[in-house]
Amino acid sequence: MDITELRFLAATLVVVIGTLFSLIGILGLVRLPDVYARMHAVGKVSTFGVVLLTAAAVLTLSFAWSKALVLIVMLVFTGPLTSHAIGSGAYRLGIPMRQALRDDLARERIQD
Repeated sequence: MDITELRFLAATLVVVIGTLFSLIGILGLVRLPDVYARMHAVGKVSTFGVVLLTAAAVLTLSFAWSKALVLIVMLVFTGPLTSHAIGSGAYRLGIPMRQALRDDLARERIQD
C-alpha cells in the first residue's frame, strides 16, 4: 500500500467520523428540549466535527497544514466561548430552563 493511498484512507475515515459528530450535533439541536441543552450539544459536538473535517482536509492537502492548525486552534478556543455567550444571553433574557435540577445563578440574581 502506497503512502498516498494510506493518507487517502485515513482522510476518508476522519471525514466519516467528523460527519457523524456533526450529525449527532444536528440531532441534539432538533431533539433536545431547551436552548441550554441545544447549545451544549451543538457547541461541543459541532466543534469536534469541524476540527475532524479540517484534519481530513490536511491529510488530503498536505501543503495547508499550518493554516489548518491555526484554524483548529481558533475553533477549539472560540467554540466553547460562543456557546457560553449564547447561554449567558439566553439566561439574562429570562428564557427558562426545562427540568432544571440546579440554578446557581438564581441566587446571584436575588442578591443583586
